[in-house]
Amino acid sequence: MASKVIPALLLLGFLVVVMLSFHPTPLQSVALKVLPPKVKSGANPELKRYWMVFLRKGSRRNQDTAVAAKIQCDHLANIHQLADAGKIIVAGPFGNDEDLRGILIMNCKDSLEVVSLVNRDPAVVAGRLVFDVKPWWTVKNTVFK
Repeated sequence: MASKVIPALLLLGFLVVVMLSFHPTPLQSVALKVLPPKVKSGANPELKRYWMVFLRKGSRRNQDTAVAAKIQCDHLANIHQLADAGKIIVAGPFGNDEDLRGILIMNCKDSLEVVSLVNRDPAVVAGRLVFDVKPWWTVKNTVFK
């Protein structure tokens, strides 16, 4: 019995010493280092937020050739319409046949607007594409004017 009590008491004593000598320091969020600081309204922020949309293969890609071609044509027309409206800045496919099919960089006020616009895309509606949305910042006037 003593062979179990003595190690337990030593462990307990060690834990008490550790707890009494521990001085926690607050951790800074990784987001504080990655994301730009919030700017007070009226200030001239150096960064502009855009939205990256990653288009991936959807689960419903079994349409016949004619239907798939029509969906693709409507998808491209939708991209042109959103580009003309200033909502899409960059759009294009990747040059391989992997799961990640293409990317859009969108100029919208928030992610809800992005999701609303992309959900109307004919390829998304048909299930040929699904998407992920990520915020993306760039220094003003360095990439897009």
